[in-house]
Amino acid sequence: MSPADTAVPQCVGVLGAGQLGRMFALEALRLGVQVRFLTPRDTGATEGVGLTTVGDWRSPAVLRAFMRGCTVLTVENEWAPLAEAEAEAAVMAAEGLPVPIFRPRAQTLALVRDKLIQKQTLAAADLKVGPFRGCATLAEAEAAADALGWPVVVKRRRGAYDGYGNHNAANRDELRQAWEALAEAPEGAFSGGVLLEAMVPFVRELAVGVARGADGSAVTYPVAYTEQADHRCAAVVVPAPIHPEVAAAAAALGQAVAAAFDVVGVCAVELFELADGTLLVNELAPRPHNSGHYSIEACHSSQYDNHLRAVLGWPLGDPSLRAAHAVMINLLGSRSGPTRVDGMAEALAVPGVAIHLYGKRECRPGRKMGHLTMLGDDADDLRRRAEAAAELIRL
Repeated sequence: MSPADTAVPQCVGVLGAGQLGRMFALEALRLGVQVRFLTPRDTGATEGVGLTTVGDWRSPAVLRAFMRGCTVLTVENEWAPLAEAEAEAAVMAAEGLPVPIFRPRAQTLALVRDKLIQKQTLAAADLKVGPFRGCATLAEAEAAADALGWPVVVKRRRGAYDGYGNHNAANRDELRQAWEALAEAPEGAFSGGVLLEAMVPFVRELAVGVARGADGSAVTYPVAYTEQADHRCAAVVVPAPIHPEVAAAAAALGQAVAAAFDVVGVCAVELFELADGTLLVNELAPRPHNSGHYSIEACHSSQYDNHLRAVLGWPLGDPSLRAAHAVMINLLGSRSGPTRVDGMAEALAVPGVAIHLYGKRECRPGRKMGHLTMLGDDADDLRRRAEAAAELIRL
């Protein structure tokens, strides 16, 4: 059974069950596609949008039961056990059982989930990146920082996300503290060291989303300006206030990155723009991304719609903007404990605001609990109104 055959019921299995899975499922339901999730921890984000199985997602038995009936298997994050799923699918196929198509493949995730291997893959493909070093010991990290020049950015090789697992270090004491915090993986196992990067003198951070089909066809979303705070995305402005030549170069670079990693689905590519317009690749994610949330309201075909189309082999949709400008603001938690939302009535009274809350049961400071998007003709006025609306909501 081909996933492109729209005459048969479709079921997409997703490894992971957070807000990205939630928004993906909402698009899938609109097109009559069922979605099921497998996650080791249930946050509540996918409640009501698809069957969520909570269990050991590395267990062959759990994976086998989950994959039965799925047309396609995709992922919500880079740490999903896709290699284990592919191995069990091979056993199932040998037994004559139907198995899903994997989009993306486990090899793609293997190249992305380790930040050092990701950087090495980018460099090997002649895609511009900033200076970096992989360091297996603190002594290697100190020598690398001397060679790269202080200050440096220190990143956990595996398991880092949303600013967690990244530290800046301006001297040896700060580097030692970063090493102690990052050289171990979240599970407590040695992570293989850290990735050290030179502090790039960029003028702005950009992101470009690419939807890529299994046949290599691709469409590119408008280049976004991403505003960061504490290594975490705070706001997204689309289109980015950049020269058209830089925008064209960013789009081409995004497509080249997606092709180099053989991504099928959405690939988000984070970029640094230097003062002379040069672009460097910072990181990529082979899945829908925070920087593309705006596309739900702002684009003819959202990143979630196009991820669905790509993994099912359907024609890719139009990623162009419906309005002149869009602004997305992340809604972060400010307190710990069961989720409580204050100020929703006041925020909903703001004309033109689209609010998304992710349904997470537990809140903590800095956790992504939702976002809001606004569209308009005046970028500066739109940004002011979006920020004012976001300030009304307290989580």
